[in-house]
Amino acid sequence: MFRHHGDNRTYKQNLQIASLLSFVAGAVNVVGFIALNVFTTNVTGHFANFVDEIFNLRFYQCIIFFLYIQFFLLGAFVSNTLVEIIDRRNAKNIFILPVALEISILVTVAILGIYLWQTHPNIIACLLLFSMGLQNALVTKISNAIVRTTHLTGLFTDLGIELSQLLFYKEKEQREKLRSNINLRISIITFFFLGGVSGGLLYTKMQFYSLLIPAAMLLIGLMYDNLKFRILKWKKKHSAQHEQ
Repeated sequence: MFRHHGDNRTYKQNLQIASLLSFVAGAVNVVGFIALNVFTTNVTGHFANFVDEIFNLRFYQCIIFFLYIQFFLLGAFVSNTLVEIIDRRNAKNIFILPVALEISILVTVAILGIYLWQTHPNIIACLLLFSMGLQNALVTKISNAIVRTTHLTGLFTDLGIELSQLLFYKEKEQREKLRSNINLRISIITFFFLGGVSGGLLYTKMQFYSLLIPAAMLLIGLMYDNLKFRILKWKKKHSAQHEQ
């Protein structure tokens, strides 16, 4: 799911990672909005607010929205930097550090969020925006920009285009590719929605501790990926020994 990247990825691997990470993003986004009244998976609205605060000469709020944008950008920068460094040393493990860092941030916010909520809410928002920038850059990088999981504007645009293309593309190969892309977009949107609903329900019971659920899901994803790799490695080794 995480281990392969670029042209080595299959449709199934993209579907798996898209489902997992879009669920995580949906949960983080809703928890951030309920707790802080801040969207934490994209910066489109923050940029509009940033410009609005400039025109209204509210410079403190202007700085806050600027920081939101920059922390999402910083997350993407750090994610890709880690991937590039690791890719030059061990391409099989390029995903571990960015995902582990995201898990660490979500766990930190889950534990400390209740203490920072009233006094330093902007710190929580910046940390969540950083984690989502981290995640979006990672999945964009390893999937060759086929999968994005933290915001839906581009997904609905692509989905609309591809649904329209079904009316005109008649060749079997073209239609199969279109259907695969459409299924992938719908899966991301569906799991983002499910993550949002789950995040909202969990927050009413667990408050910031609800972020432990998406963090646990990421950890399970890493463990699943590692176990699957070990099993495939063992099978190849066993097969080679059998042939000898």
